[in-house]
Amino acid sequence: MADSKADTSHKKIFNKAYDFTKADEIKAQGLYPYFKPLQATDGTTVQIEGREVIMAGSNNYLGLTNDPRVIKAAQDVISTYGTGCTGSRYLNGTLDLHLELEEKLATFMNKESCVLFSTGYQTNEGSIQTIAGRNDIIFSDRDNHACIVVGTQVSNAKTVRYRHNDMEHLRTMLEKSDPNAGKIIVSDGVFSMSGTLAKVPELVQLAKEFDAAIYLDDAHAVGVIGDGGRGTASVFGLSDEVDLISGTFSKSFASLGGFIVGDRSVIEYIRHHSPAHIFSASMPPANVATVLKSLEILQEETWRLERLEEISNYMRKELRNLGFNVWSSQTPIIPVVIGEMYNCFRFWKDLFEAGVYVNAVVPPAVPRGQALVRTSYMATHTDEHLDKILSAFKKVGIMHGIIDKNGRSLIDVEA
Repeated sequence: MADSKADTSHKKIFNKAYDFTKADEIKAQGLYPYFKPLQATDGTTVQIEGREVIMAGSNNYLGLTNDPRVIKAAQDVISTYGTGCTGSRYLNGTLDLHLELEEKLATFMNKESCVLFSTGYQTNEGSIQTIAGRNDIIFSDRDNHACIVVGTQVSNAKTVRYRHNDMEHLRTMLEKSDPNAGKIIVSDGVFSMSGTLAKVPELVQLAKEFDAAIYLDDAHAVGVIGDGGRGTASVFGLSDEVDLISGTFSKSFASLGGFIVGDRSVIEYIRHHSPAHIFSASMPPANVATVLKSLEILQEETWRLERLEEISNYMRKELRNLGFNVWSSQTPIIPVVIGEMYNCFRFWKDLFEAGVYVNAVVPPAVPRGQALVRTSYMATHTDEHLDKILSAFKKVGIMHGIIDKNGRSLIDVEA
């Protein structure tokens, strides 16, 4: 067989692919931290490359991915519904399970209606482009997740990006906008890299003042924070003031898929007009059953949210006491700033060798010079797990000159 590169290298469209060598360079140095295959997992610990490590980089916030009740719920429905739906919700892909989950999520979130999507990414990408049209303006936080950014890009609406959580800048942009245009403010509820919350009270105030709607992506908030796990707006008692709230099932709900809740008329419009909903196969039965059981457990076992908050506060405090910069995290997502990209990769590797798995995050996902390791925690982490994580961070942090033995930071990066 002819060499594939030789066959296609003359085609300019592929030049960018052949010019991309960064990943191979990092692999050659033994520092590549991505696409690591998990060989086994019980949730809090995983087997990677034949070694057991503590998982401190998962979004399995409630620790339900390996819960026997959740596994059984998924298994039980397969004998009735099979393994997939083989069609979109619009045509042959709607099960009574989908309708049950939509009803229960709408009730849980205290909204009139809900529609499911096949992934969390599609939820935001598909809903934003559907709601915001040619004569509308989207005001989007610059740190919003990629799926929101793509949703704004494929929308026919004008998009204005305001500085991250900068309400004065948002006000300025709103003041400059066409007063007759439809307006929607879109923001992550919990920002996935920093673990900080959107300034919901200020967003609500500005939305009222400028006749704008509010859309919160609560992928890292529903089942994590707020009243009974109802997300960011509920932290402030402002759920009724937020028009649309989206979420995902790939985190606290131990599955895959997404949803958006709001007024019935708005949700019905999305249901009948969103290409991402209409032209995608629906969530498989086992996925839906997993979410239904996870939602039930979330409401019955309130200790999981309490334990998650306890762990988050403890780890944030202790990492700061060691001298690490954890930005202004307010959630189970706790970043630890390392600095330069290659230093971050080396730190990640030594932490892995010390028995702790986290996520290396480098530019452009974070500002240059502020590469970090993103840690996140589960309600099922034990005190022993937490102490081992902290011990590993202390050892590796001192080794790399990030902190000293007296709990002082030795790197100079902007908080």
